[in-house]
This record gives sequence, structure tokens and C-alpha cells, in this order.
Amino acid sequence: MLKHKTNIRIRYADTDQMQYAYNGKYFEYFEVGRTEMMRERNLTYKTIEDNGYMMPVHSVFINYKNPAFYDELIEVETLVAKLPELKVHIDHVVRSTKRDIIICEGYVELVFIKMNTKKVCRPPEFFINAIQKFF
Repeated sequence: MLKHKTNIRIRYADTDQMQYAYNGKYFEYFEVGRTEMMRERNLTYKTIEDNGYMMPVHSVFINYKNPAFYDELIEVETLVAKLPELKVHIDHVVRSTKRDIIICEGYVELVFIKMNTKKVCRPPEFFINAIQKFF
């Protein structure tokens, strides 16, 4: 299992008129979590693209539980529970570090495509080799 935690502070620009973190921002927070998790394993998007692949988002889901507020520190927990066969399923839990409550939970599913054909393919060998020791 791959697991990573990233802290993010809610910026003023992230809030809406109700002074809550705007609901659409959570997908960006998910992206920060997965990007940092992959960076720890030397799997940056640049590395993936340099190897001839891209990872578009296939599907997303989010369940909002509590609001986050301006200047609040949140923790994005990112988890990959199983070795991907086709889709890469990544779970996320966003927590308020100070209030110790769950803000939202959700997941993102990504696929690999070959850059030259734009066709979906299985995760490349270099990707599997970099993460398989965690499963």
C-alpha cells in the first residue's frame, strides 16, 4: 500500500462568499497529494511524460463532510491500496489538523495513455517497478 500525507494551508483565494474553502478546490488538493506521493517515488509527471506516457483523470468522486476555512491547515492523506492493473485508483482523505475532523473523502482514477497514440494502455513497467515493493 502506498500512503502519503501532505499539508496545505487554505488561501484566501481558495474561499467562497460563505468563507468556506470552495468545493472545486478539493480536486486541486487531491492533485497536490498525489503529485507529492508520486514525487517521493521519483515518479513525477515529467518523468512519466519523458518516458512517453500521460496520466489523464478518468473519474473522480468526493463526499464533503465539513467545511474548511481561510488560513486553516489541512492534511491531505493519499492512498493507493492495490497495485494498478489498468486504472490507478487513488483514495484521498482531507482533515483539519487543528480541529481533528474529516473535511472530505474521495478518490481519483487515472489511466495511462501513450503520448504518440493517445490510446489507453496498462501502467508501464517503470511505473510498476517503482511502486510494487509497497504492495
